[in-house]
Amino acid sequence: MNGADTAFVLISAALVMLMTPGLAFFYGGMVRVKSALNMLMMSFVSLGIVSVLWVLYGYSLTFGDDIGSGLLGNLDHVGLAGIDPETLTGGKEGIPVFAFALFQLMFAVLTPALMSGALADRVKFSAWSLFIALWVSVVYFPVAHWVWQADGWLFQLEVIDFAGGTAVHINAGIGALAAVLVVGKRIGFKKEPMRPHNLPLVMLGAALLWFGWFGFNAGSALAANGTAATMALNTQVATGAAMLGWLVYERIRHGAFTTLGAASGAVAGLVAITPSGAHVNALGAILIGVVAGAVCSWAVSLKYKLGYDDSLDVVGVHLVGGVIGTLLVGVLAIDGVGGMSQLGKQAIGAFSVMAFSFVVSWLLAKIVDMTIGFRASEDDETSGLDQVFHAETGYDFSTVGGTPTGRSTVPDLTETGAAAPRNKKVDA
Repeated sequence: MNGADTAFVLISAALVMLMTPGLAFFYGGMVRVKSALNMLMMSFVSLGIVSVLWVLYGYSLTFGDDIGSGLLGNLDHVGLAGIDPETLTGGKEGIPVFAFALFQLMFAVLTPALMSGALADRVKFSAWSLFIALWVSVVYFPVAHWVWQADGWLFQLEVIDFAGGTAVHINAGIGALAAVLVVGKRIGFKKEPMRPHNLPLVMLGAALLWFGWFGFNAGSALAANGTAATMALNTQVATGAAMLGWLVYERIRHGAFTTLGAASGAVAGLVAITPSGAHVNALGAILIGVVAGAVCSWAVSLKYKLGYDDSLDVVGVHLVGGVIGTLLVGVLAIDGVGGMSQLGKQAIGAFSVMAFSFVVSWLLAKIVDMTIGFRASEDDETSGLDQVFHAETGYDFSTVGGTPTGRSTVPDLTETGAAAPRNKKVDA
């Protein structure tokens, strides 16, 4: 066993784990106050559901020996059976298989959580939990096998996806779009203001994602080596460049540099460099970041033109950013694999995952909707999902600004996220 590499992968796994609560904060600050806890829980619950399913059969379906045609692993390792804890991956000197399994588990946890932002404010928590279980089983595990297992068909095609542009971001982004089309639009979409209720929380979430992403990207080298260092450096510079690209586009188009734009631009850069960062130099990473920031900033506006309600811009950031990073590596790779041939392979990888994930995700969302109902009732959506599904509220205003009459002058954020006039009274 290589002790340094093992420690590096275990630490990277912990960093990737942190990305899921970071995502919860990022999304949680972007919704209206009445459903903030529900948004946090939609990400957080993935840590429970996917962790269990990964041990039961997810690892086996993803990294078990192929059952044929490079589409799926076998079930020889159900419950992680038949795996010696002392077995190493990576050759003569490697890391324990369980370290690798833990690292990949965190990827599986994060991917369905990414989709939750597209469905914010309007779905049943039980239905979402069921959808997660079905989606990772039928969509994520097979696609991850295609991309990362040695006998997966996209791996055999030599599609470059170092850390998850296809398996994670394109997969989640297009799956989210399919689910949105089944569930439908929020009440008041394009008619009522639905502004973020807590932008500092959004910035905190983006910072945690940025921090954890070093484990996500550099850790995918599975060794403390030059590839990991290259990936870490490119992750940083691409993310910074994407943030700047988003802000410049936003300033030209809308006249302001917003904190939400800075946070979203950073995430777009993280997404785009994920598949490509180990195969481009620092200048290539900057170019990928700038393109991703500007294009994703433009792409998030498409939901208003095309009429699909992607609440928190999962499609515009993760799908579009994932496609940009996946395709540009075919053009910018410096290690002898770039060129039109590689670009063609990258396109096959990106669009095959899009087609499979969209169709199956739509069917799974439809099954959930037709059985237990995917969408919350109109009354529940209007009043807010926190009390309905969790019997809690994100903010307790009852002891703030009390008056002798038992009334409070705190801003009314319950409906639109916009502060009411300072003298407006609301129930304590």
